Amino acid sequence: MSVRFGLAVLAALVLAGCDQRTPEAPPKSAEATPSLAIKPAAPSPTLKAIRARGELRCGVNPELPGFAFQDNGGRWRGFNVDFCRAVAAAVLGKPDKVRFVPLGNDERIAALRSGKVDVLWRNTSWTFSRDAGDQLDMAAISYFDGQGFLVRRSLNLTSAVELNTAKICVQSNATSAQNLDDFFRTRGIAYTAMVYDSEDQARAAYQADKCDAFTADISALAAARSVLDDPGAHVILPDAISKEPLGPLVRQDDPAWTDIVRWTLYALILAEEHGVTKANAKVMKTGADPEARRLLGEGGYGAMLSLDADWAYRAIMAGGNYGEIFDRDIGGGSALKLDRGLNALWNAPKPGLLYAPPLR
Repeated sequence: MSVRFGLAVLAALVLAGCDQRTPEAPPKSAEATPSLAIKPAAPSPTLKAIRARGELRCGVNPELPGFAFQDNGGRWRGFNVDFCRAVAAAVLGKPDKVRFVPLGNDERIAALRSGKVDVLWRNTSWTFSRDAGDQLDMAAISYFDGQGFLVRRSLNLTSAVELNTAKICVQSNATSAQNLDDFFRTRGIAYTAMVYDSEDQARAAYQADKCDAFTADISALAAARSVLDDPGAHVILPDAISKEPLGPLVRQDDPAWTDIVRWTLYALILAEEHGVTKANAKVMKTGADPEARRLLGEGGYGAMLSLDADWAYRAIMAGGNYGEIFDRDIGGGSALKLDRGLNALWNAPKPGLLYAPPLR
């Protein structure tokens, strides 16, 4: 073997050895990573203003038993009220740092757009015109509803199509009047709309026998029936003539604030899904469920919302998870006795539409 050939072989062996790298371990998936790199949150002018004044301003319907009303002591109570308190707890540390602003139908949108309130959490439906025309965002759906009819049990009606030539009480400045006309016009059914400025006035007219039926969101009909002179003498017909997704409305010019409101609601839905309650939340912080631990502070996800790690924990402690709020205010533990129906969790024995994205 020549010297030149030997050197060439040696060089080839050296190069081959350099190319034999130690195999690297496969990268860990994001799921296996204890905590993700937390990105700084976008600034929210609304959050900054709320913190400066020291209170959240929440627009509510003052005439909707079960959803928003003042008790004999003047304290605000109800389904929507409890969600407002949860947001206040998340962003300001305490659920009582909220001022409830009673708003009628004709002033609610203007109040939100002008900044009179930070969030509108009342029976306002998510529609195309409110989204695109009014430039408002529905942060998330807190209640899946539909429009129905309340009638006297003595009429022995089984469907709204039997309301031919009926007088029907309905509120103006709402989607209810248009839904009513759409339903009867497409079926060629004659009716007379008795239009009133507020839901309270429409309910009072129905109570005074000025109309044969009262139409509104089914949740509002249940609330109205609970305060009639003889609730048992009235029945809600099985027809749902529209889709009415209800939830918190916010302005479109502050997406960071939209995220805060959206994820506070989702936190309460996730809490129910993972069995986190007001009573056990502290224990669940160190429990076996990884998503429950993240929800309750592990990983510091609150920084993505310009909030601290305990934002969701405080929201849950304000009034419980979604299921606790529902049962207490409008479900089996209330005068309304509303069934969960569409508002049951997606994985409940009788599944509903309630679904929150994962927190990870």
